[in-house]
Amino acid sequence: MEKLFKINAKQKYGNEYFTFNGNNLGIKLLDYWKWSSSNLLSNAIRGMFAEFIVSMAMEIDFSSVREDWKPYDIETKEGIKIEVKTSAYLQSWFQNNYSKILFSIKPARYWDAETNILLKEKSRHSDIYVFCVLKHKEKNTVDPLNLDQWDFYVIPTKK
Repeated sequence: MEKLFKINAKQKYGNEYFTFNGNNLGIKLLDYWKWSSSNLLSNAIRGMFAEFIVSMAMEIDFSSVREDWKPYDIETKEGIKIEVKTSAYLQSWFQNNYSKILFSIKPARYWDAETNILLKEKSRHSDIYVFCVLKHKEKNTVDPLNLDQWDFYVIPTKK
């Protein structure tokens, strides 16, 4: 039986084509990204987008691929582990009222992708939290790309 191990994903650029039976289908990876990730108000996408914003601010190297299964979101050159949380008043679905700004920081278990072991002890694995609030309240003009529409709060995990 072949031993399985973690695969280090290589960064894509968006100009790669889908193929079938060796034939180029004329559809690029960028087409998928536009289809799947353009709704920056979606909770799942907004979370990853906020990680990207914080990474920009921390001057994180973007030449690698984002890892989904780490127990924290970002690690700086200095080894500081950052957990990014996001919330917004506006959502991509119908709302009667603004959403409440809430963040969960409950301790969690950690699955190690290198060893395939789920650690039993729950804890907070980051050194700091960055709470990102998309504070804009007008659906017609909300633009997550406009960083003026965000507030950021940095709090040490030990607090």
